[in-house]
Amino acid sequence: MEVPYNYLPYEFADTDNIFVDWKELINSTDFTLGKYVKNFENKFAKFLGVKHCISTNNGTDAIILALKALGIKKGDEVITVANTFYATVGAIVAVGATPVLVDCDSQFQICVDKIQKAIGPKTKAILPVHWAGSSPNMNLILDICKKNKLFLVEDACMGIGASINKKNAGTFGNVNAFSMHPLKSLNVMGDGGMVVTNNSSLASWMEKYRNHGMIDRDHIEFWGVNMRLQPLQAIVASHRLDALTNTLSRRRHNAKILDEGLKPLVDKGIVALPKRLDGYLETFALYMGLFRKRDKLVQYLENNKIEVKIHYPVPLHLQKAAEKNCVFDKTDLKNVEYQSKHLITIPVHQYLTETQLSYTIDCIIKFYSDD
Repeated sequence: MEVPYNYLPYEFADTDNIFVDWKELINSTDFTLGKYVKNFENKFAKFLGVKHCISTNNGTDAIILALKALGIKKGDEVITVANTFYATVGAIVAVGATPVLVDCDSQFQICVDKIQKAIGPKTKAILPVHWAGSSPNMNLILDICKKNKLFLVEDACMGIGASINKKNAGTFGNVNAFSMHPLKSLNVMGDGGMVVTNNSSLASWMEKYRNHGMIDRDHIEFWGVNMRLQPLQAIVASHRLDALTNTLSRRRHNAKILDEGLKPLVDKGIVALPKRLDGYLETFALYMGLFRKRDKLVQYLENNKIEVKIHYPVPLHLQKAAEKNCVFDKTDLKNVEYQSKHLITIPVHQYLTETQLSYTIDCIIKFYSDD
């Protein structure tokens, strides 16, 4: 039996509705921003319950746009976590600021206890990540930001549809970033992203900056860049947003099956899964766990046609790129380093059958029973 990690062939097996809208777009020649982009932005803002959504070409641009809107620049420091994707830190570097990397906790989220210690005179913002579609303790992080007069920017790229006590991920901070990369919970046929905010002044600036600083065809207010979401992708995003509630419901159902099936190994201390916290609704963009003899298990699963991933075997602070640009205490990143040696990401997507999930569980249990 095969258990694929990549679900995109199933996701876009039926594109008739998308093609109908694409044909309308082509006939309109409304190829730059325009009503299709604006319709999606309004739709996503309503979904989150925020005032403004500004779409971008990708999630990395979204983080860069958020930081620039808040005036983050060279000489500033931004605190984030060391077990995120490269784009989080790369965006901080792209605006000229210095990333300050701190450890994660047992939930794979930024360790809130480490944040206060990392704050210094150059700190301007905290950039927590909703890693894997789960969330750190945003209320505590928000309190730290208020106490220290810091900006809060959420990397909610995996968090579209996640919430804490019914408050959506990506609505706690000043400006917050999302991604619609093909393997995110809300995905398009390529790259896409957006930022959201309740600050009308910031929203106005970001709308201009992502479009060269233009205020109309013949005038620019300031020098900007091209970060525009393509209308073709805005149409895809709008259709996928309509399906998101069902998508996430299925992923959560599958995650529960995996949790229950792996519980005997968790009880024996062979596997460690993050606790599912009360009031926290996850997207399960990734289903992660820590496994003994990780590398041998990965090979065993692959031999049995179960496609798994590792996010990531080399943590950010050990990357060559971090040597010059990042600030961190290597002796205080023990959780990140431990997780990088034991973490496996298991398929959990909405197109898996319960038979495939049971097969995955049985293979993992058999690996350890035969060991």
